[in-house]
Amino acid sequence: MKVGVIGLGTMGMGAALNLHRKGHAVTGCEPREASRAEFAAAGAAAVASADELPADLEAVVVFVINAAQTEEVLFGDRGCLSRLNKGTVILCCATISPDAARALGKRIEAAGFLMVDSPVSGGKAGAHGGTMTVMGSGSDAAFEKAGPVLEAISTKVWRLGTEIGVGSTVKMVNQLLAGVHIATAAEALALGIRAGADPRTLFDVISESAGNSWMWQNRVPHILAGDDTPLSAVNIFVKDLGIVLDQARGLTFPLPMAAAAHQLFLAAAANGQGLKDDAFVIRVWQALAGIELPK
Repeated sequence: MKVGVIGLGTMGMGAALNLHRKGHAVTGCEPREASRAEFAAAGAAAVASADELPADLEAVVVFVINAAQTEEVLFGDRGCLSRLNKGTVILCCATISPDAARALGKRIEAAGFLMVDSPVSGGKAGAHGGTMTVMGSGSDAAFEKAGPVLEAISTKVWRLGTEIGVGSTVKMVNQLLAGVHIATAAEALALGIRAGADPRTLFDVISESAGNSWMWQNRVPHILAGDDTPLSAVNIFVKDLGIVLDQARGLTFPLPMAAAAHQLFLAAAANGQGLKDDAFVIRVWQALAGIELPK
């Protein structure tokens, strides 16, 4: 299948490499030269702008950061839709609001294309291992055409109905939980350190206790290693929890836990940690309480 992947960041690179390894004719699209070179080194093609993608693509997978970037790479002055064949399926994988997904869906379908509202979960390991979870919604025709792509990049595809926006709704709920769990994991570890517990022993004990969570086990090791390389950055949760809170505000729905977590990620970003790994939201407590983090 001829596939374009727009955005060769952590998630997009993993998806593109899996598509390439599984025999699809993949063209990556990424403005950063280093990322294009990395993808080209795997034997695949890479271009700098969406309007340079081949016109005969059968599917385009969009792994950019937000709704504005998604709209730009599809409909902007250097977007790709104006030159693609009608009927191409567009997989929108960015975490965006359900309202934004619905608006994009109307534009994409009105232009003669198919769309799968297909945000993903699984992080860098899932993206590079081809084991992501897809929270998808869209027409039967869109899913049928996107099937080979979804099979190459994921091990679980949730078909959540035909209405665009449902996939993004489920991803929004996932991000609420993920953001709160990361923040509370950091808070708990910071409290333990302040109270005198050995952080590595604390991690081991909690990992075998009722307080354990997926985020505790996945993120706390980054802190213990002193490695703030961003597998998922603090700024991602500034954005994603912002989406959650904006959507809830429109529904007149209170979210006190999500709001508190959002403030913590904002505080970390304000403290210069926005591009660091999201586990390092713990540096908010380091700044407030003077705790010593593992080196």
